[in-house]
Amino acid sequence: MKSRAGYFLTLLLIGLAGILIAVLRQMETGVPFLPGQERSVWLVEARIDFEALNREVTASLSLPDKQLPGFELFDEQAASQGYGFSILRRPQGRRAEWTRREARGEQSLYYSAQFVASGESPANADAKQPAIKEFPIIWDAAEELAADAMLARAREMSSSPHSLARELIKYLNDPAVDQNAALLRIHQAGDAELLLQLLQRAGIESRYVMGLYLEDARRRQTLTPMVEVFHDGEWLLFNPATGEEGVPENLLLWHRGGISVLDVTGGRDSSLSFSMIRQSVPATYLATVTGADSIFARLGVHRLPIEEQSMFKLLLLLPLGATVVVLMRVVVGLKTAGTFMPILISLAFLQTSLLPGLVSFISVVGIGLLLRGYLSRLNLLLVARIATLIVLVVFIISALSIIGFQMGYSTGMTITFFPMIIIAWTIERMSILWEEEGAYEVLLQGGGSLAVAVIAYLLMQMAIMQHLSFNFPELNLVLLALILALGQYTGYKLTELRRFRAMEDLQ
Repeated sequence: MKSRAGYFLTLLLIGLAGILIAVLRQMETGVPFLPGQERSVWLVEARIDFEALNREVTASLSLPDKQLPGFELFDEQAASQGYGFSILRRPQGRRAEWTRREARGEQSLYYSAQFVASGESPANADAKQPAIKEFPIIWDAAEELAADAMLARAREMSSSPHSLARELIKYLNDPAVDQNAALLRIHQAGDAELLLQLLQRAGIESRYVMGLYLEDARRRQTLTPMVEVFHDGEWLLFNPATGEEGVPENLLLWHRGGISVLDVTGGRDSSLSFSMIRQSVPATYLATVTGADSIFARLGVHRLPIEEQSMFKLLLLLPLGATVVVLMRVVVGLKTAGTFMPILISLAFLQTSLLPGLVSFISVVGIGLLLRGYLSRLNLLLVARIATLIVLVVFIISALSIIGFQMGYSTGMTITFFPMIIIAWTIERMSILWEEEGAYEVLLQGGGSLAVAVIAYLLMQMAIMQHLSFNFPELNLVLLALILALGQYTGYKLTELRRFRAMEDLQ
C-alpha cells in the first residue's frame, strides 16, 4: 500500500509540475490559454513638421521607454524617405534621430509605435531617478518673495511632498485664492513649469513629464505637460491643469525629464503632433513577439523554422492520441489492430479531414485484403510477403489518386498521407486474423481501430487542444501522469460488464 501511495504521489507531482510550468509560461510570455483571444493595441504615430534651410538636417525626438506605467512597447518603426534613422539610448532616455546631408523646404518625419496595456502598477513601473532642473529659476526680488510666501502657506496646509504639490496646484488653478500665484503666472509659460520650479525651490525632488492621452481615431494631438513628485520610494504624477493625481488608464507617458522633447538642427518652425488608433492583435502573436527574450521563448518551438514548427504541431498531439488509445483499451475495452495504428490514423485524418480519410483507409485496406488473399496461395516467406504488400499498397494509392483526380475529387490524393508501411503491416495482421479467427474478429478489431481513431481525431482537431499542445507542451506531463495511472488499472472494462451481468443476476 505504501508503494502504491508513493507511486500515485509521484504521478500527482508529475501532473502538477506540468500545470505549474504552463502557468509560469503564461505569466512570463503572456500566451493565452484559450485560442482566438485578441488584445487591444494602440498604434501611435508621431509627426514632425519643419522647414529645412538647405543644409545638413538633424532631428531628434524623445521616445518613451519600453516599459511604462500601464503600457508596454510592442513594436516601433520610422518612415521618412531620404533620411537616415536610428534609435539611440542616452543617459536621459531613448531618442529617435533622423539625419540628412541636405534638405530644403517643408519636411515631414514620421515615427510610429504600438503599445499594449501591460496592467503594471504605476507605483512600481519606474525606479527612482535623479531629478533634473530643466527650467532654471530666474526670478526678480518680488517674484522670489511671492514664491516663498506661497510655499510657506502651502507648507502649513500640507504634511508631505505629495500634499504640498496638491496645495500648490490649488493655488495655481485659482489665483484669486492666492495673489502670489497670480503674480508668478504672469511671467511663466505654463502651470507645469511653474509648479516644477516651486517644488524645486522647496527642495522636493520632482521632474517634468509629457503625457499623451490616448483616444481612438484622434489626429493632431499634442503632449500634455505634467509633473512627477518623488516620495516614499515612488513617483506620483500630477496634472497641474486639472489637478488630476496618478496615471490615468489612457495616459501614455511619452517623455520624462532629461533634455527637450524635440530638437531640430538645420530647420525652423518645427512642430510635433500625434495621431492614434486602437487596433486588435491576436494575443498569441503578441505574446510571441513581446516575450521573445523570455527563457520559455528560448526553450520553446516558436524559434524553430516554420517547416519544423509544422512538424512539431502534429508531433505534440501524439500524447493526446496515446491517452485516448490507453483509455479506450484499458477502461472501455475496445479491441484495436495494434496499439499505435489508431494514433497514426487520427493524425492522417487531421491532414485529410474525417470523411475523405475514412473512405481512403477503408478502400486501401479492403483492396489490400483481397490481394493478400491471393498472395497466401503463393506460400511466400513473411518478409517477401510484407514487401509485396508495400508495393501493392503504393499501386493502390496511385490508382485511387488518379481515379479520384479524373472524377474531380481530391479524396484519392489525400491517401498519400497515410503511413504506407503501417498499412501494409495492418493488412498482413488482419489477413492472418481472418484465417485464424474469422471475419468477425477482423471487423471487430478494424472497427475498434477506426472508432478510437475517430475519437482521437475529434479531440486532436479541436482548436483549444492544438493551441495548448503547441504553446504549452509541458501540459503533456499531465497526460503522461494520466497514462501511468491508467497503467495501474486492474478493474473491469466497460465492455466486460455486459458479460458478467448474468453472474450478478444469479446472486
